[in-house]
Amino acid sequence: MNITVWNEHVHEREDGEAARLYPDGIHGALAAVLAEAGDVRTATLAEPEHGLSADVLARTDVLLWWGHAAHDDVADDVVGRVVERVLGGMGLVVLHSGHHSKPFKRLMGTTCDLRWRHDERETVWTVAPGHAIAAGVPETFVIPEQEMYGEFFDVPPPEELVFISSFTGGEVFRSGCCWHRGRGKVFYFRPGHETYPTYYNENVRKVIANGVHWAAPTVVGAFTRSMKGPTPPMENLGTTQLTKDPSLHGK
Repeated sequence: MNITVWNEHVHEREDGEAARLYPDGIHGALAAVLAEAGDVRTATLAEPEHGLSADVLARTDVLLWWGHAAHDDVADDVVGRVVERVLGGMGLVVLHSGHHSKPFKRLMGTTCDLRWRHDERETVWTVAPGHAIAAGVPETFVIPEQEMYGEFFDVPPPEELVFISSFTGGEVFRSGCCWHRGRGKVFYFRPGHETYPTYYNENVRKVIANGVHWAAPTVVGAFTRSMKGPTPPMENLGTTQLTKDPSLHGK
């Protein structure tokens, strides 16, 4: 399997705590999680074409996406290229604040807004224990400190809901969601703020590795359609529009 881990790589260069926790960048930590899953490469915002050229994407079976502070800086032509590859069969795993990334929002067709607050204890509940992404994951696990995300999460209803999270403030959140788009699969997983050591948590790492395997095309490394070829129709996109609410997550 060919895996590309994309990270905007802003916080680790500008925030001391993020740099301390992730000295090789969040992309480096995620690449280490997936070292046994296949051939892993990384890409960041500052690279030409954000490291996501047509050639790179054509050779990618699953793309992981982590972003937070620079969603608007991602070029629209690169976004279109990513979306086209997902529709053509490439898997996409979107992590934490990537819910507001351009590719995810375009594939969901909604605002992808949510509520948020810092410094919360999170309990992750496995609600689909027979799902491939839940393999080897306990019924519940705790992340001692984390950024809270709360409902309403403005995405189309997940085709498969694998995890939900609860927080000390009483909020709940659909934290592990699956969709199909065209020929591709999309998995969103909530845990992973840049100032918490979330990506060193054994269960979080297991979920991410499982998610990559689930999102992979049936025959990996076998994409043959041209990047300029016809695009399959985007299926089941939501069209929800929300009234502006300052309490909604706008990062």
